[in-house]
Amino acid sequence: MCWSATADVVAGAGIAAVGVACVTRAARGARPGDLPLAALPLLLGAHQIIESQVWRDGGGTGPATTAWAVIALPLLALWLPVAVLCAAPPNARRRLLIPLAVGIATAAALSYSLATRTVTAEIHGHTVGYAFGLPQPGLIVAGYLLATIGSLLLSGDRGLVLFGVLVAVGAAVCVVLWRREYVSTWCMFAAVCSVVLYFWVRRRSRAAPGPSGPGFRGA
Repeated sequence: MCWSATADVVAGAGIAAVGVACVTRAARGARPGDLPLAALPLLLGAHQIIESQVWRDGGGTGPATTAWAVIALPLLALWLPVAVLCAAPPNARRRLLIPLAVGIATAAALSYSLATRTVTAEIHGHTVGYAFGLPQPGLIVAGYLLATIGSLLLSGDRGLVLFGVLVAVGAAVCVVLWRREYVSTWCMFAAVCSVVLYFWVRRRSRAAPGPSGPGFRGA
């Protein structure tokens, strides 16, 4: 598929619709801790729609570029480990404190970098590259991946582990095929893979105990 403003709008709208369905299902269930993860496709869908404006601007350093970078970098580095911790089974929560701590540190470093440096987007054919001169990029990228993919793989939940594996494979593919545009292409891949979360939310909502006890299913 060729990435473009139109592709980002179409993909973003579809993924955001999945996010609305996820949030609706999670809100009707009896697991309030699932809501942050259920909302992830909604966030990623909005993220792709924002990137469509980056395309229309021809890249550069405008508000759309900054907004895209804020979501892709510090926000996701913090959102995912927090959301996974909220939804994880009790026996997995202690080990999830590790990616959470790494995510907090990574998000702080990325936020500082975004506040003190200018993010630039450049159109490369059918992809977009983003740059803003990260200090210690290898360390920050490792922390980012541990916070995001690592939290999913350590979640102790089969559906979230599957999502984590898919996102990890996507990360590897994007690095090999689009090294300069890795962040943009991986975010698109993760957004598409987040459809898996709808089935995770549906399974969780069906298994959740209702107000009349574990066997309640309603009419």
